[in-house]
Amino acid sequence: MKILIIGATGAAGSRIAAEALQRGHAVTAASRRPSVVAPGATALTLDATAPDRVADAARLHDVVVAATRPAPGREADIDALTTGAADGTRRAERRLIVVGGAAPLRIPGTARIALEDPRWVPPTIREIAAASCRQLEILRDMRGLDWTCLAPAAQFEPGIRTGGYRTGGADLVIDEDGRSALSMEDYAIALLDEIESPTATCEVLSAGW
Repeated sequence: MKILIIGATGAAGSRIAAEALQRGHAVTAASRRPSVVAPGATALTLDATAPDRVADAARLHDVVVAATRPAPGREADIDALTTGAADGTRRAERRLIVVGGAAPLRIPGTARIALEDPRWVPPTIREIAAASCRQLEILRDMRGLDWTCLAPAAQFEPGIRTGGYRTGGADLVIDEDGRSALSMEDYAIALLDEIESPTATCEVLSAGW
C-alpha cells in the first residue's frame, strides 16, 4: 500500500513509518520541516492545517496516518491539525488513521473516562490529554470521513517491540497487574494491523499490553 504519514518524524510517527516499511509498504513521511526520515521513505513538506494540501497529497496514497502532536504549551494546535488532516483526507476520499490519546477512553467498569482519573492522567499531562479528547470529538463531527482513532494505553512511550498487544474497543486497556502501558513500537504494529485488516470504522479503538 501507499501510506502517507503526517508527523512521520515524531516519536510515534517514526516508529509507524519504520513498521510500514518493514512490511513492504511505500511510505511518504510528511511534516512541516522534514529532516531525518526513515530509510526508504519519501520525504514531503506538508502543513497538516492546510486541508487542500493534505487532499492533494492524500489522493496519491491509499491511506493517511495523522501522527501529529503539538509541542508543550501549544496543545490548542491539536484542533487545527486534526481538522486539516481530517478534512483533507475526506476531500481525497481516503481512510484516515489518527494517533490518539488515552484520555477519552472509558475506565473499564465505570462511566468515567481516563481524563477524569489522575491515576491515568496526572496533572502534568492534563493539557495534552484534554487535547486528545477534543481530537476525538472533531473526528466524530466530521461527516463523510472514513476514520479510526487508535488510542494507546495510559503509559505510552518508546520501548521494546514485543510483537504483542490487545485491543479494548473504547475502553482503556489495563493488564492484570493494574497497569495500562504500551510501547510505541508495539503500537506501530497495532496501527499497521488496523490498516491492513480494518476492524473499526468511525470509532475509537484502544490498544495496550
